[in-house]
This record gives sequence, C-alpha cells and structure tokens, in this order.
Amino acid sequence: MSSGIDERRLQRKLIAWWALVGVLAVLGFSAQAADEEPAQDVLYRYSTFVFGSFFYLLVLAVVLLIASGIDRREAFALRRPSSWGLAAGLAVGLLVSLLIVASVLEPVLGAGDEQGLDPTGWDSDRAFAFALNAFVTAVLGPIVEEALFRGIGFYLLAQFGQVAAIVVTAIAFALTHGILVGLPIFFIIGVGLGFIRSRTGSIYPPVLLHAGFNGIALIGGVLN
Repeated sequence: MSSGIDERRLQRKLIAWWALVGVLAVLGFSAQAADEEPAQDVLYRYSTFVFGSFFYLLVLAVVLLIASGIDRREAFALRRPSSWGLAAGLAVGLLVSLLIVASVLEPVLGAGDEQGLDPTGWDSDRAFAFALNAFVTAVLGPIVEEALFRGIGFYLLAQFGQVAAIVVTAIAFALTHGILVGLPIFFIIGVGLGFIRSRTGSIYPPVLLHAGFNGIALIGGVLN
C-alpha cells in the first residue's frame, strides 16, 4: 500500500468497513424477512428508482468517508488494467462461467424469486420507469458495490494477502444481499469479481463484468 497511511488508522478504517457491511447485511436480511412474497413489478415502479438511487448514493458517501485520507487511485484501484486484452478475456470467461453457474443453481435455490427483482415480462406502458430502474440495477448499483467490495474493501484486506481479499470480500458481498438461499451464488460471483480485480489490478473490469451480469439478468427476466 503506497498511500503512507499508518497501521492504526488502517485498522480503524477496516473496522468501519466491517461495520458498514454488517449494517447492510442486517438491512438486507431484515427486508427479506419482512417480505414474504415480494412484488414482481418493483422494477416498473418510480418509487423503486427513488429509493434505490438514494440508497446507493448514501452507501457511496459512507464508502468515500471510509476511504478519506487514502489516495483514491489506490483505495479504489482507479487505474488502467495491467492488460486490456487480459481483462477482456477474463471478463468474458468469468461472465460465461457465472451465467452457467447461476442458471444451474437458480432453479434449485430460487435466489432471483427471493430477491423479487426479476420482472415477470415486458410492460411497454411503464418502459420509462423500467429504464430508470435498469440504470440503477446495471450501472449505479455495480459501481457502488464494486467501490465498496473490490475497491476500498479489497484495499483494506490486501494486507492479509490477495486470496484473503478475494474470499473475504466475496463473503461480505454475499451477506449484504440478504438472501440466505442466494449465498452460494453471490459468493461465487464475488469470488469471480475479486479474482479479476486481483489479476488486472484495476476496478474497471469488475465494474463492467458486474454491470454486464446484472444487465443480462434484467434482459432475461423481461424475455421470460
């Protein structure tokens, strides 16, 4: 870590990161426990866009606060990948692998239904609301989540080694989704995103991979 931040301050930031992860996990599991049958049209509601945007921007503000005092290029790996060719190859390979894993596990675990974000089909009358929510799901969400996990989280955990950073951020990523049956799927996705972050030294490939995965899931839901 080249930011020059002292060890004690680094540990305080790691504790703050864990506290944020813990709050998000509790909120996620509480929300799932409260909704016995989630509505299937949430992505067609303007209220979903307003709440989702506010939520992600609030999380981003806390993430930036945790990262204060650290060179943001280091804290969030805001740098070009070591090789765009390697990044593209890993991203495509991981995206295909993740889609295969998700397609195999989803019918068994039903994480998508439990989350309640899969649209039941296309509703042209509410296309604009869907577009706004698609932006939150496939653009804003991946950016904020990657900043939290493969950004500052990975940076703070890298002191324990790259493998630890990959695995622990994947566990945290899975827990914050708040879906018990979805833990295996989200953990595998988190490992894939952490792996590409480690191999490329950049947050940009994980963001693009995460956005692509969410976007494909949205399209799949509409076409069902």
